[in-house]
Amino acid sequence: MPTSAVSRRLGCVLIALLFVAGCSAPPPPSQPVIAVIPKGVSHTFWQMVKAGADAAGAEFDVTIDWKGPAAETDITTQINIVEDAISRGVAGIVLAPSHGEALVPMVERAARQQIPVTVFDSGLSSEAYVSYVATDNRAGGVQAAERMATRLNGRGTVAILGVKKGSVSTDEREQGFADTLAQRFPDITVVQWLYGDASATRSLSVAEDILTAHPEVQGIFASNETSTVGAVRALRQRQRHGAVVLIGFDATPDLVQEVREGAIDALVLQDPYRMGYDGVRTIVDARAGRTPVRRIDTGVALLTRESIDRPELQRLTRTP
Repeated sequence: MPTSAVSRRLGCVLIALLFVAGCSAPPPPSQPVIAVIPKGVSHTFWQMVKAGADAAGAEFDVTIDWKGPAAETDITTQINIVEDAISRGVAGIVLAPSHGEALVPMVERAARQQIPVTVFDSGLSSEAYVSYVATDNRAGGVQAAERMATRLNGRGTVAILGVKKGSVSTDEREQGFADTLAQRFPDITVVQWLYGDASATRSLSVAEDILTAHPEVQGIFASNETSTVGAVRALRQRQRHGAVVLIGFDATPDLVQEVREGAIDALVLQDPYRMGYDGVRTIVDARAGRTPVRRIDTGVALLTRESIDRPELQRLTRTP
């Protein structure tokens, strides 16, 4: 075969291969992609955040890329998820940092690459974000302390069942609770302060340790969903539910039922749906050249047996 014919045939084959490759490649996304990265994915709180983010995505025509570590204590995996989102060049990131210090380099890298980041739920030791959407967690701890003081008539012994040191949101709740008791209710003593590592199973074990070491304890403050679940299970197993004043944080249908039955005295409620929705909305605003509100307080409320059927509180306890 003449050289020119071979060249023409090879050229045709090459063009055909390029055409096939082009046809088989996935089309570019038609919508901007916003990565929403929670601390974890399994708990009711995070499921409500996702519902809010998805609603905002549908409203503002953006694709929500929801991905987080299986365990809220897995900081390394969360860092890797953020790094991957940056490498893919997403349109924006909505992040609940598992640790106030460890996620700083990733957030600042995103800012250098002109990827706007909104921080939600838990604070960050950096200013390289466009908005911070969260509960006033310290105020939630203050409300829990005030409720505890009311139930104990200003005198008694309590324990704190925390989550993990370095998680800004729960640190603020626990410190707000402890500081309020120390400053305003000095006759209430915190006899133990332990951590459940964002695990209901671990929190159950820690709550049992508290009850063993301090059988006289009159109250427990549990600062998130998993610690509250562990604490109420421990109290039920020891048949001390109702006798020990348990004040928790966050709501699931089961925890709300425990309030109704009196095993939990009160739950401090957040608005995770709004966190997800407003987190996405602030990124949309930033991309459109609008300046998002720098700090959005999503509110806090107290659920008790007396208030359990109020419509405004039922909205905060709904599940997706």
